[in-house]
Amino acid sequence: MSPYLLGIDSGNTSTKAVVFDEEGYERGVGSVNNKQVNPQPRWVEQDMNTVWENTQTAVREAILAAKIDGGEISAVGMSGHGDGIYLVDENGESVRAGIQSMDTRAHKLLTRWDEAGVSDKVLEFNGQRPFAALPPVLLAWFKENQPEVLEQTRWAVYVKDWLRYKLTGEFATDPSEASSGFTDVRTQDYSEEAFSLYDLEEVRGMLPPIVGCTEMVGEVTKEAAQLTGLKAGTPVAAGAHDVDCSSVGVGCMKPGDLTLIAGTWSINEVVNDEPTFVEGVACRNFVEPGLYLNMSASPTSATNLEWFVQRMCPMEVKASKEIGASPFAFINREVEGVINEEPRVFYHPFLYSSPHGDDASGGFFGLRGWHTRGHVLRALLEGTVFNHKTHVDLLRGAFDVKRIRLTGGGSGSEVWSQMFADALNETVEVTGAGETGALGAALCAGVGIGVYASLNDATANVVRKFRIHEPDTRNSERYVGAYETYMGLVDALDPVWPRLG
Repeated sequence: MSPYLLGIDSGNTSTKAVVFDEEGYERGVGSVNNKQVNPQPRWVEQDMNTVWENTQTAVREAILAAKIDGGEISAVGMSGHGDGIYLVDENGESVRAGIQSMDTRAHKLLTRWDEAGVSDKVLEFNGQRPFAALPPVLLAWFKENQPEVLEQTRWAVYVKDWLRYKLTGEFATDPSEASSGFTDVRTQDYSEEAFSLYDLEEVRGMLPPIVGCTEMVGEVTKEAAQLTGLKAGTPVAAGAHDVDCSSVGVGCMKPGDLTLIAGTWSINEVVNDEPTFVEGVACRNFVEPGLYLNMSASPTSATNLEWFVQRMCPMEVKASKEIGASPFAFINREVEGVINEEPRVFYHPFLYSSPHGDDASGGFFGLRGWHTRGHVLRALLEGTVFNHKTHVDLLRGAFDVKRIRLTGGGSGSEVWSQMFADALNETVEVTGAGETGALGAALCAGVGIGVYASLNDATANVVRKFRIHEPDTRNSERYVGAYETYMGLVDALDPVWPRLG
């Protein structure tokens, strides 16, 4: 048996494939940007066939970069952005574009659920209050607005499950994904109560069977092998939601371990060994049976920086492409030049939604004529950190947090990572893996074929600390006042946001 494992992680912004050796080192990476489509305000979609094509390309690139033959890969693990919905017909074809987790088309339906007490009842059995991109909310929206879509649907799945089907021809999901709306948090299995409460009895047969995250769902088909460069017959594991895979990838596996994911979403999650119901926190199944991942999140993190650079810094993006460098390389330099200046500019990172309601929108505050792009970028970085802090403070009030590890795009910046440590006034660890979601998926596959005895055994052998950021006392004290101002702006704008549209 060869020591190579492949992790596929299809997020909201890109699909990545990474070849790992059994010690967890990256041997080859392939990445393709996913094309977001916004046909109407609040709609955030991607073409399902295009994301499959992106996966094919990413896998071929990863195998090429690893300088191996596809037949040397022993198993494949899957990860992807959670929530949203991908609808498939009886012939295994997409019914329509896939809906991503930043979509808020169903916000009015959700408001009705809140007013009617449905959301309260969902919290009692599902462990979370519904939000606009939760699968049951979207399926109810289709039933109400486009019933013909549901009539064409045989399977309602998540992005990673769609891609695994394209690899193996088999439909399934895992406990972490299944818990986003239709499961009883106590049994960790599908709940009969869910279908009647949502008035979605017709959806019951559309949900795929649940299999363990480390279990093998199928094997790479001959057709998929020709498209990806993998060997036909290579086993493919169920995998997990990318937030769970990232927690595995950084070694946060025990109660009290808190993972910060600074990616498209601001993900803040702590492992616990019993179901806990906290307002503003989603209690979902973790990768290990009997454990739970308690998550407070909003689509408000590093996606703000990507938006700013792509839309506001075209010259830097163009120059970076010409030399093959990162378009974000200039940011640390500009921010470091103004890092200690006061008074600061403030930023609300609410481009797609917020923990303060769907009406909230992004904005810069305190701008003056003498401010530079560096001041604006600093505000953007700090604003995303403050939003994480809003979520983390909620978790720290409910759980005994023992360790914090940071991953996602934000962890690549030492300046940004230090901001997390200072604003949270906590030690923040960054591990050596660059693609922690793909690593977690690969480790699930490794356990499934016996490379590792368990996920705990896997993380103990492959996860390594890379940097440790201790809070700077002076900066932490200054961030206390800055965060109060940030939240004061949130409170002041609350009655204004609905009028902004």
